[in-house]
Amino acid sequence: MLGGFGGKSSSGGRKSLRVAVAGDKGTGKSSLISAVASETFPDNVPRVLPPTTLPADAYPDYIPITIIDTPSSIDNRIKLIEEFRKADVVILTYACDQPPTLDRLSSYWLPELRRLQIKAPVIVVGCKLDLRDERSPVRLEDIMAPIMKEYREIETCIECSALTLIQAPDVFYYALKAVLHPTFPLFDQEKQCLKPRLRRAVQRIFNFCDQDLDGALNDAELNDFQVNCFGAPLDPVELMGVKRVVQERQPDGVTDLGLTLPGFLFLFSLFIERGRPETAWAILRKFGYNDSLELNTELLPVQAKHSPDQSIELTNETMDFLRGFFQLYDLDNDGALRADELDDLFQTAPDSPWLEAPYKDAAEKTPGGKLTINGFLSEWALMTLLDPRKTLANLIYIGYGHDPASAFYVTRKRSVDRKKQRTERNVFQCFVFGPKKSGKSAILDSFLERKFSDGYKATVGERYAANIVDQPGGCKKTLILREIPEDRVKKFLASKESLAACDVAVVVYDSSDVYSWRKAREMLMEVARKGEESGYGTPCVLVAAKDDLDAYPMSVQESDRVCMELGIDIPVSVSMKDDERNSLFRKIVSTAENPHMSVPETESGRRSKNIRQVVNSSLLFVSVGTALGFAGLAAYRAYSARKNA
Repeated sequence: MLGGFGGKSSSGGRKSLRVAVAGDKGTGKSSLISAVASETFPDNVPRVLPPTTLPADAYPDYIPITIIDTPSSIDNRIKLIEEFRKADVVILTYACDQPPTLDRLSSYWLPELRRLQIKAPVIVVGCKLDLRDERSPVRLEDIMAPIMKEYREIETCIECSALTLIQAPDVFYYALKAVLHPTFPLFDQEKQCLKPRLRRAVQRIFNFCDQDLDGALNDAELNDFQVNCFGAPLDPVELMGVKRVVQERQPDGVTDLGLTLPGFLFLFSLFIERGRPETAWAILRKFGYNDSLELNTELLPVQAKHSPDQSIELTNETMDFLRGFFQLYDLDNDGALRADELDDLFQTAPDSPWLEAPYKDAAEKTPGGKLTINGFLSEWALMTLLDPRKTLANLIYIGYGHDPASAFYVTRKRSVDRKKQRTERNVFQCFVFGPKKSGKSAILDSFLERKFSDGYKATVGERYAANIVDQPGGCKKTLILREIPEDRVKKFLASKESLAACDVAVVVYDSSDVYSWRKAREMLMEVARKGEESGYGTPCVLVAAKDDLDAYPMSVQESDRVCMELGIDIPVSVSMKDDERNSLFRKIVSTAENPHMSVPETESGRRSKNIRQVVNSSLLFVSVGTALGFAGLAAYRAYSARKNA
């Protein structure tokens, strides 16, 4: 081990390993398995061995290995595919004395594994090394280099002899190593450098260990790191040896202050270069990383069980942390982050979390493409609403040092909010329904301060837009708009809990198009009926969009009448073209803040409500009458008892 750095390897919590061994007929699969299991070359080997288990103490990681010998014939193809899919690692064999079997790896076996989408790492093993013609010497590296370049799933290659047992036991050691301590996620063999995810993880570990924040790990910090990971400190000679090796190969890796980040990264490269990825993995797993170089879910305590009409929000303390962190990376103090500043902010996370849908383009940016402070905080609110565990992981990645469980709180049920006629939520989710070309997307674009565009582009899939709305009196609420495309409305509302997470349902129609109004009316009625049937009645806002165009007279009259019949406010007329945005979004937030109002009530819903009221009144009358009867009977019995006495 490097200058004393190291310790016991980590198995990542794995309790067993399953290995599938495959290859052409006659390549020595069964002989290899039998020889390793019995430590002697077998005289007679069956065509296919039954499952063979190597005991836990066979290798230092103390994990039992189950080896599955697979048939080579096409007749047993289904069985072969089944074993590939069950395997943690696949061993492909060829015979050293039969070059065509090596060619078959790249012409059949490796492409077949890809076609079957087998994700397990692959070990290529040359068997019958004792039979190779020594008159034609070949280097394994020369043979395998082009194959490994094309098939990155190959973790390692090795040649062995079951007859002499040369390197035969090492085959399954490398198989174990490929699963417990894989090199592929850590190192780019072609570029000969650490992979980006590992660099980001190592930087986070370095920042965590740099307690005095001076950009270097002094001797005390290095020893704390060593004890934390491996349970034993380094003596001064070992510590000097580590620094000397780093300084010789990485001049900027050591300064007067101690080991720098480049030096710390170099150590990980050296572990891999010297064939000790298990040391790197021991460190990574000590700091909570899984095989994908993401934090283990066990370290992300998020309340999983809560009612469908509850949601999870960030606490005020967490929001304050995020505001401070934003200012730390806003180097030019312009209240917005450039793309490179945002990349720096997430430099210790596996990836920037907002590069893809639904987060990409879901928040407010400046005309120059910078993410504003409102956009930054809204992205966090959106991520917390959709995937709180992802939020918590990214908080920890960037340096959130408080108790992870204190980062969130679960809101009160929306049904309780309606009964109490008030809400304590800071984040509201609004579902935006409407027919095609009604103006839904224009509303979301306007919400994000984007310029109006006359061009029509249909929304593919659901889309989100999140921003902060300033209410009268200085109150700020985060509003999340979720656009539901017309062709998905029916399927979306089919679920009983479809409206449970909705604070306001907005139904949009083109006020100049009678067809648009009729489709919107159908959607509004469907939302109302769904709310009544499911018990998740949702406040509704009807929006007459494209107010700059001549309104269709009948739709104006009908929309007012429908709203009156349902007991909701008349439509809000807006034109995104004329920049009429703030009043609409304040209206939506105001509606969400009063969850007992603007809940549509259909004719059938009113009848059901009246029937329930009558039944409840009758039950109350019967209950009171019964209670009075029992009270009278008790009084009569007491009177009779006194009279008899």
